[in-house]
Amino acid sequence: MAVNFITADRETPDRLPATVQEYVPEDHLARFVVEIVDQLDLSHLIDAYTGRGSRPYHPAMLVALLFYGYATGVFSSRKLAQATYDSIAFRYLCANTHPDHRTIADFRKRFLNELAALFTQVLLIAQRMGLVKLGTVSLDGTKLKANASKHKALSWDYANRLEEQLKGEVEELMRLAEQADNTPLPKPLDLPQELERRAQRLAVIAAAKEEIEARAQARFEAEQAEYARKLAARQARAERTGRQPGGRPPKAPEPGPGAKDQVSLTDAESRIMPTAGGGFEQAYNAQAGVDTETHLIVEQHVTDHTNDKQEIAPALERLDALPKALGEVDALLADTGYHSEANLDRCEAAGIDPYICEARQRHNPPLAERLADDPPLPSGKLTSVEANRHRLRTRSGKARYAKRKSTVETVFGIIKQVQGFHQFLLRGLEAVQGEWALVCLGWNLKRLFALKG
Repeated sequence: MAVNFITADRETPDRLPATVQEYVPEDHLARFVVEIVDQLDLSHLIDAYTGRGSRPYHPAMLVALLFYGYATGVFSSRKLAQATYDSIAFRYLCANTHPDHRTIADFRKRFLNELAALFTQVLLIAQRMGLVKLGTVSLDGTKLKANASKHKALSWDYANRLEEQLKGEVEELMRLAEQADNTPLPKPLDLPQELERRAQRLAVIAAAKEEIEARAQARFEAEQAEYARKLAARQARAERTGRQPGGRPPKAPEPGPGAKDQVSLTDAESRIMPTAGGGFEQAYNAQAGVDTETHLIVEQHVTDHTNDKQEIAPALERLDALPKALGEVDALLADTGYHSEANLDRCEAAGIDPYICEARQRHNPPLAERLADDPPLPSGKLTSVEANRHRLRTRSGKARYAKRKSTVETVFGIIKQVQGFHQFLLRGLEAVQGEWALVCLGWNLKRLFALKG
């Protein structure tokens, strides 16, 4: 029996709708992005234009283009430019204009800080829509590859060996130069060029060593302060109990760079970091605080710290800086990587109940453990560590902490696997911070579009 297929006729003339308003359905994400951008205060972008030279594209259109690109997994300026030809949604956003990749890249680079500042404005719009009110925030971090290769990093040990080798080669070249009047130089050897090349490499190595030494000194000072704090706590415990504390005393830190301390020659502010799947990568540590009720990102920042312990303080500062109209954070959920007495004290000082796991939790605990009654509250004034430990052993505490994985880790999974953001395109901590804000803005716009239904 013959099947009557719909014919793919590519010869019959056809026209697009008369206006771009007819390009996409009413309930399309591109329309929602335009609605949000129309509510933003972009005066700081518009006022930056002087009116001289060729007519520029309106900042509102370029902002919408970037926001929709980061929400749908199109991050590169070249791909964004191409999408204005290939995608009906991007054609709608740009009203059938086609900014080239250089225009898009320059706009993003020039206004990166201003674009990042729109993060808070979008949250305020969400609050006016009745879609966000702060309460419990789940904090976590994820390692994202820097725009640099780990093979282009220079370690302290290798830098010293390479410096010694190059200095020896310079001495040999100078010796050949002195003998050039009597002994002809090998034909392929261009003496001035060879000397210049080694001088440049020695300058790069010297700068790299200086950076490694500065980092080592900063690390030593931080470790020395922590060492002094542990000694003081140990002494205070001995005075309180009248007994010598058990366990090994803390080990004093050693100054100076280690043999494996290194710096990237491509992006000096990135670091070699362990990845979740094993191994190491040249990366940054991207942090996000997610509202557990809406899954909206309400706090975001990027750090070059491999360990998360130092990220509670900046997260609390950013949460405190949010407009009061968004509500007050009353609880903070975080995994064991954030646990320390100092961090628990910071949370309590900010009026926030910390739910920070003290040790790695096992999967599938026994039924009796899950149904156990709340333990009695210890008598006397509790330290922040004791209060946090008791809080996490109560039924309400367990239920609250259980939301951590299903909120912030879900957000990271979608950003990486659905939106496809695995690597920063920009270089340098400040630029990477701005790019991560755009990624989080893209996620929030998608999430708001889903929440408004």
